[in-house]
Formats: sequence, C-alpha cells, structure tokens
Amino acid sequence: MFRDRFEAGRQLAERLRDLTGTPAIVLALPRGGVLVGYEIARSLHIPLDVILTRKIGAPFNPEYAIGVVAENGFVSVNEEEIRLGIATREYIERIVPKLMAELERRRQLYRGGRPLPDLTGKTAILVDDGVATGFTMLGAIAAVREQHPEHIVVALPVAPPSTVERLRREVDRVEVLIAPEPLDGVGAWYEDFHQATDEEVLELLERARADRAEPNGSSAKGEK
Repeated sequence: MFRDRFEAGRQLAERLRDLTGTPAIVLALPRGGVLVGYEIARSLHIPLDVILTRKIGAPFNPEYAIGVVAENGFVSVNEEEIRLGIATREYIERIVPKLMAELERRRQLYRGGRPLPDLTGKTAILVDDGVATGFTMLGAIAAVREQHPEHIVVALPVAPPSTVERLRREVDRVEVLIAPEPLDGVGAWYEDFHQATDEEVLELLERARADRAEPNGSSAKGEK
C-alpha cells in the first residue's frame, strides 16, 4: 500500500531511473495521475505535461467504462458492450460530444489551449495513479502514438494482471508496482486517495516547470 500518490511516483521513478536526463517526457492523466507523474518528472529531470482522455461510462453506471475519447479526437467503443445492449449507438453519439467538450475545457485550463507537445524522437512516459480496465490508458496510448514518439512507456502504481498484459501488447515497456487480483479498486491501495483538484494539477504543472528551470530541480512538494 502507498502512503499517497507522491510516494507511488517516487517508487516508479526508481523503476525508471535509466531514463534520467534522456529525451523523455512524462504525460500524466489528470487529475490523480499528475500527482504521480510530478514525482517521476522531478526525479528523472524531465518535463511534465498532461494527456487528456475521458472514459465513456455506461448509461446505468458512469464508472463502468465502455469506451474512451482522447483530446485528439480519438474515440474507441467496446463493440461487445453494444452487442450485449449495455449501451446503444445513439447513447454513444449523444455522450461523446459532451466528453470532448470537457476535454477541451481541460486543455484550455491545463495547457492554455496548446496541443500535445511534439514527441518525435522522444520517449513518452504515460502515467496514472492506477487503472482497472485500462480503457483510459489505451485511449492515451492511441493519442500519443499519433505524435510519433520513439518509445512509449506506461508507468502505474497499481493495475490488475489482465490489464497489465493488455497494455504490454500496446507499448514498448510497462512498469507496474503492484498487480493485485482482484484489484478491489485503485483507491484501496492508498492511505490517502483524496479527490485531486484542478488547483492541485495546475500547481504541480507550474512547479514542474520551475523545477526544470532550477539547476538541481529540487522541490519540497513531494515530501508532504
């Protein structure tokens, strides 16, 4: 169990130590993933940015993912869920524009409207605070792949074994600290799993930029 997302990030940074100072960038999934990603970026002395995705929740339970949208317009739906009647195509057509509008709001808020950074020749490290089905991470992978990075790495504190194997088939490298079966929810593996806020995300993105400007990249934020 992790004390909080910052501790999880520091542990992942140890796994990724070989990428220190390389042409790599941490792309974190807001909001909780930014708290993890901040520690990785700080420890490895590489930039931190966000990658924006939203899961498509089932009509009866928004937390049950049946698909994903990404900030570059990528949309993926589990066709099996449609076939089983979990959701209709009309529902998908109705909900996707709302999700894309939220992604645009976050893009304006977190990046000032800037698109994804140029990843040509770089290693993209995709980070979240944990995954269950992996739908949102798969959406992030698809969006990042269109930016032509040299390598794609997924770094997660916790994920079930089946999801880890699925992710391994999609990227060059996967680092997961805990792979429990059953998962029992991502939050169960943290002592502090508070609802991260936009304010926290903005503060950490700004702090990461300041860290990069300092000679030793030091910061006290992750010691909380």
